[in-house]
Amino acid sequence: MTNRKIRLSVLDQSPIRRGSNAVEALEESVKLAQLADKLGFTRYWLSEHHNTRSLAGASPEILIARLGAATKHIRLGSGGVMLPNHSTLKVAENFRLLEALYPGRIDLGIGRAPGGDRLTAHILNPSNNFEPREFVQQINDLEAYLSDSSEPGTVHEKVKAIPHIDTYPGLWMLTSSGESGLLAARQGWALSFAHFIYPVGGPQAVKAYKEKFRPSRFLPQPEASVGIFVFCADTQEKADELQAMMDYRLLSFEKGNFDVYPTYEEVRDYEYTDMEWQRVMQNRGRMVAGTPDRVKERLQKLADDYGVDEIVIATMADKAEDRFRSYELLAEAFDLAPRVMA
Repeated sequence: MTNRKIRLSVLDQSPIRRGSNAVEALEESVKLAQLADKLGFTRYWLSEHHNTRSLAGASPEILIARLGAATKHIRLGSGGVMLPNHSTLKVAENFRLLEALYPGRIDLGIGRAPGGDRLTAHILNPSNNFEPREFVQQINDLEAYLSDSSEPGTVHEKVKAIPHIDTYPGLWMLTSSGESGLLAARQGWALSFAHFIYPVGGPQAVKAYKEKFRPSRFLPQPEASVGIFVFCADTQEKADELQAMMDYRLLSFEKGNFDVYPTYEEVRDYEYTDMEWQRVMQNRGRMVAGTPDRVKERLQKLADDYGVDEIVIATMADKAEDRFRSYELLAEAFDLAPRVMA
């Protein structure tokens, strides 16, 4: 294991706990972003999800604007915008506006998944036919809008994304497979592998991305990160409780129950079938849980396996204080540099 210096970032899905509501979940996102900014985390990314009552993050671009006003230094971005759900021009304008408001602090992370079910995705964008070729065309159009392309014979000759600015948001391709990684390499974008979605093949995908990377006006050299669920606690007992709740939640997702947010008391005595327990053990490859020393060791190995210097961490807990404490312990374990919040 190497001693590479690891940067930590946050992925926030704005979870709504049992007995809570969307207003409280979004208020928690603001407070967590402020804490992450103070602790020295590199980025704070927001996800896009639809047609679920357990998550409040339907529009990352709107919440980014709110967090920008509440923070000072941390980069803010989408993790990500599910591009097939949207007009490419509107995405370009949203993130140009954010970059104009918070220069040098905005990331535009793009994904291809619907962020929900196919019916909802169709309603969001009736022209979405879920074809890979269409996604590639959207990527090319997005680049053209962000770079003020005026290529003759194209729509970009006549239609421009406003406001006109001289900088770009950071462009990231989000992937849980190698396919989008190769697209990121070809386009010259940064890449973030979602280990928390699919913990297989990630190191190989990142390696292939780096080998095939083509410098672009947006990024001169390859940049990659890996995302994972993390539950860090002062005691192993508390970490085990957080892991147990996520075990049950992920299994519920696989059964089609997306709005389950259990407490530890509810899952403690649940008796898994042999098949369910097999899925639980497989899903634990998507997460790391433990005390700070143990978590740091496992995350350091993850970074080494992927050959990256940045880990994006998603943490859910049935109590806000446990979630916040997890990020505090991680910042201490990795010696992040606290920021002065004037």
